[in-house]
Amino acid sequence: MSRLYDYLDSGNGYKVRLLLSQLGLAYTRVDVDILVGASRTAEFLEKNLNGRIPVLELESGEYLPESNAILYYLADGTPFLPTERLARARVLQWMFFEQYSHEPNIATARFWLRHVEMDESQRALLEQKRRLGYAALAVMERHLAESGFFVGDTYTIADIALFAYTHVAPEGGFALNDFPAVCRWIERVRAQPGHLPMSDA
Repeated sequence: MSRLYDYLDSGNGYKVRLLLSQLGLAYTRVDVDILVGASRTAEFLEKNLNGRIPVLELESGEYLPESNAILYYLADGTPFLPTERLARARVLQWMFFEQYSHEPNIATARFWLRHVEMDESQRALLEQKRRLGYAALAVMERHLAESGFFVGDTYTIADIALFAYTHVAPEGGFALNDFPAVCRWIERVRAQPGHLPMSDA
């Protein structure tokens, strides 16, 4: 059985838990309290030199870090990752967007507000994070106004990757009322078989 090294409030960890639930795969979850530096210990750094969660320990004993790489690995050969060449590339396109334009802004603002006593530099950066986060949401809104999911009308790991932090964006100070297509998409994702709320281990 695989093991998932994870922190419950992490959207990146939640992505993997959600896909594992929807695939019906059994695993052992190992809590790593990132707030007290548990991902920076020598023992954990042997699993991921970058000192971040999530990390999936495979049955072979190998370790696979990076949430979207884990999603790609788990989804291979399943309906969550298309086999058609361009559709597969579109999935990666949106997953790269999530890591480059979405997560660094929406997730960071949420983390600061929930877990950090912000210093002056973080407070100064917060508005920039909000501006860039809203820009990412606007891109999503324009796309979802024309499409049921991020890759056509098929629910894929691109949706899982973007859902993780989008559905909790209000916890980072983002109002979703101006993004009706995004809100409808959130409800479509929640309606998928095997859906797991973020707070569930």
